[in-house]
Amino acid sequence: MSIISLSHIRKAYGTVEVIKDISFSVAKGEVVCVIGPSGSGKSTILRCINGLERYQSGEIKVHGTKVDPADRTAIRAVRTRVSMVFQRFNLFPHRTAIENVAEGPIYVKGEPREQALARARELLTRVGLGAKADAYPAQLSGGQQQRVAIARALGMNPDAILFDEPTSALDPELVGEVLAVMRSLADEGMTMVVVTHEMGFARDVADRVLFLDQGVLIEQGTPEEVLTRPQNSRTQDFLRRILPS
Repeated sequence: MSIISLSHIRKAYGTVEVIKDISFSVAKGEVVCVIGPSGSGKSTILRCINGLERYQSGEIKVHGTKVDPADRTAIRAVRTRVSMVFQRFNLFPHRTAIENVAEGPIYVKGEPREQALARARELLTRVGLGAKADAYPAQLSGGQQQRVAIARALGMNPDAILFDEPTSALDPELVGEVLAVMRSLADEGMTMVVVTHEMGFARDVADRVLFLDQGVLIEQGTPEEVLTRPQNSRTQDFLRRILPS
């Protein structure tokens, strides 16, 4: 069963077409990693799925609900079922970690405050930050902030999570702690679409890898097929540049 489906999506900024007729679907429990050079449209795809960007043609559905940024009711429904983790954490600086995690359930889903805070504390413990519940973002490392952001995404009890290069803003020594949380989510069956430059993560965790270039879905398949035995010359060239020889 597909949780997310994209059919012939096109997206342009003015006269510049950044997504060109892309179609794919994501099944329940599947981990899909999206790779490609900067400017290839990877992040834009995620933003279209979550209703943050308006696409010009085609159709995106989440559990059968069309993603239409002009339909606030539909977008609200989509965002209660699909959470997003951004590059730059996007935490509220004036709220503690536990308040950041509880905010969505309280104000979007209408959960009782005490129930939401109890659940938020459980989620912070799950990502290894139970002792940091009352810390403010400025008191946390980048890796800790990103783990709070993952806990916040989980707080909505989503069917799927979109990760937009979640380690790209981190110092190298902090990347591992975030990837470890994401691996555990994959092991638990969370449906995930991950835009990433972490090829090791894609190889070990993804069920499917999509390679985008200049807004086109060039190649897709298992990690073995795309990362080890790519068929398209553009994929081969990209991997030759970023993977150790």
